[in-house]
Amino acid sequence: MGPTLIMAVRHGESEANLAHREAGQAPLVYERGDDQVTLTELGRAQAAALGRLLAALPPDERPELVWCSPYLRALHTWKLAQQEWGTAPLPVTVDERLRDQEPGRFAGLNPAAVEQRFPEEAARRRAEGAYAYRPPRGESLADVVVRLRGFLADLRERAGGRRVLIVAHDSVVLALRHVIAGAPDAELAAVLDFAPVLNASVSVWRTDGGRFELVRFNDVAHL
Repeated sequence: MGPTLIMAVRHGESEANLAHREAGQAPLVYERGDDQVTLTELGRAQAAALGRLLAALPPDERPELVWCSPYLRALHTWKLAQQEWGTAPLPVTVDERLRDQEPGRFAGLNPAAVEQRFPEEAARRRAEGAYAYRPPRGESLADVVVRLRGFLADLRERAGGRRVLIVAHDSVVLALRHVIAGAPDAELAAVLDFAPVLNASVSVWRTDGGRFELVRFNDVAHL
């Protein structure tokens, strides 16, 4: 049967998001490991706003189960949102498949730093396209789609008839849009038209037992 509703949220603004934005077009190397990046003050406020949104939902739209990325910025987003919501703790499953797209050798580098240090790889990325390009020892968006297919197959077994909240990353939300739509992989590049997925944005899919219908995508009206 599977879940009746899927709500996918990108984490609040992280320290790495802020550092990359402040660097602009200048090369940046962010030293902290991707899984250890925490939220900024704004990110914490965004997580609290998410909690208020959840509290304001009608009872038949509120999440009943939570699946979360193992990365700190996603875990902290959910923790703060639940505190603001004030509900009894929901069952939370931390799933490695909800981690962010792995940058491999480009960990911590913004595009300007990649261009400076790995010009041949930057050229290859432009030639192959952002969805297909796989950095050395990293992942392409197509790789994220593969692991999200497995995740959703398990979700159908474990969340039958329930409403599910997923707290993860921009690449995961984009991959979910592609996988839930059942679109062929030849159309994967089209999903980049919906980027960027904004911090603390909410995307919702609902079903009455048939195909999932996209209710809203990348919504930040609550912020």
